[in-house]
Amino acid sequence: MKALDPARVFLLAWRVVPRLPRPVARGIFDLVALAAHTLRIPAVRQLERNLTRLTEGAQGRQLRRLSRAGMRSYMRYYCEAFQLPGMTEEEIDARVRTSGYEKYAELVARGETVVLALGHSGNWDLAGAWANRHIGTVITVAERLEPPELFEAFAGFRESLGMVIVPFQKGGGVFRDLLRASRRPGIVPLLADRDLSSTGVDVRLGEHEVRVAPGPAALALARGIPLIPVLIHYERLSGQRRRAARSPWGIHVDFLSEVEVPAADDPAVTNADRVAQMTRQWFTEYARALAHVPQDWHMLQKVYTADLDPGRLARARAQAEET
Repeated sequence: MKALDPARVFLLAWRVVPRLPRPVARGIFDLVALAAHTLRIPAVRQLERNLTRLTEGAQGRQLRRLSRAGMRSYMRYYCEAFQLPGMTEEEIDARVRTSGYEKYAELVARGETVVLALGHSGNWDLAGAWANRHIGTVITVAERLEPPELFEAFAGFRESLGMVIVPFQKGGGVFRDLLRASRRPGIVPLLADRDLSSTGVDVRLGEHEVRVAPGPAALALARGIPLIPVLIHYERLSGQRRRAARSPWGIHVDFLSEVEVPAADDPAVTNADRVAQMTRQWFTEYARALAHVPQDWHMLQKVYTADLDPGRLARARAQAEET
């Protein structure tokens, strides 16, 4: 019996889910989440290891409840992502609540660009659809998927909203492409809470350490533009907002404090040092806020260095020192 091809399943869901009644679609994805949690698939066990560290010690029943809520949040994201092409602007607006974005909307309105450092939490696609109309052009990176039709479906929809999509593939010069694309006014949201390659930056959180992508800090420093960490998490809806959203769930998009740029007057401090310092600053603040809503961190992969293969990690660090 042939195993299911995840890419083909995604393509099917992209075509079918928008046609389903909202409650039916939510119910299906919720059942998938509960089944995965009950079966304790490897991704669930990894999620629990990540949540234990993020919460500084959740165990037992507390951890099981948290990981169950985490899987439901994770599958809710996918359900909403597939439904997004069928959502009206009014529906999107009702689902999204924001705080702290006004200053950056003003910068974009004056022709400037800002970089947003995001993690895999809440629903960043829904936030992007809202931001593209209310703040400015969204310029972001999307990984090339196989088969190509899947990438074209996701990228094509986002571009239909007015977003600028920079395709990512290893060795493809994505940073140069992003530098060029970010010359236009807008916001550049980048998912950056995981990077196990030689470019990853080690960030210590309490007793634990994670490897985070330097991309947002590197882009902000290269362009001389602001870097702002943003936390997206789910919240329950009620009353008129719930009716307008056609969903019991919405998201809160919280713009956190702008990252300080290290001074450039010390010749001993390289640009790589400054990027690392900015990366540690944004992710530390992001993780501190995320710890209040840990169930919405969709990190089902290894990210803490304690879980990584020591040999591979040592090689990655050695390669980083050579470059």
